[in-house]
Amino acid sequence: MHVIGAGLPRTGTLTQKIAVEMLGLGPCYHWVDVLADLDGRVEQWERALDGDGPWEEIFAGFESTVDWPGGFFATDLAAAYPEAKVLLSVRNPERWEASFRSTIWEMCFGQELIGHVSRARSAIDPRWKRYLRLVDRMFWVDHGTFAGGYATADDLIAGLLRHQDAVKAAVPPQRLLVWDVTEGWEPLCAFLDVPVPAEPLPHANDRDTFIDRVVSGGIAALAAWQAERAPAA
Repeated sequence: MHVIGAGLPRTGTLTQKIAVEMLGLGPCYHWVDVLADLDGRVEQWERALDGDGPWEEIFAGFESTVDWPGGFFATDLAAAYPEAKVLLSVRNPERWEASFRSTIWEMCFGQELIGHVSRARSAIDPRWKRYLRLVDRMFWVDHGTFAGGYATADDLIAGLLRHQDAVKAAVPPQRLLVWDVTEGWEPLCAFLDVPVPAEPLPHANDRDTFIDRVVSGGIAALAAWQAERAPAA
């Protein structure tokens, strides 16, 4: 394991995944890998939340991780992989809150399309229902990032800052980079001791990617469920 991403979702984590892989430190695990394999990966992370962190199993074939679920366990992973460096991605808190609310929060609680599709899918797809329970545990209940307060902008921002402070307190400074993707390649490459690429730092729109995966996956699941129940011609 080369890089452990400790930044919350919506802090440019898809850009980070692409950047880390461009630097030759991939494949890099990301939340999109969970969405692409609900059958296998959700169960692994449930076990991690239950205290049985199967890290070698989860990260088999990967050399780095950014975004959640890995970021939720950043300090555990830092202990499990003492040679890895920790990347704490940050973003303007108000802009982060708006992005987080329009994606993950909306998926769980909102009244926009992503929320309606997500809840409809959970009613007919046990795998998605189990996935939403995993999200619930990571963010809203138990010892989740926002447990006890997640309804208002102030609640979410307080959770963001609390998480960042916890990472800074737990990880030695020489292993930690606090990085905003708008700072570009130079701080990241210096921290990882790799050359700066000739190509510009990518700016992936992970908000659109997240929404598209949830909505398109939900619509496909609902269509398949309806087709299974359609009378034979």
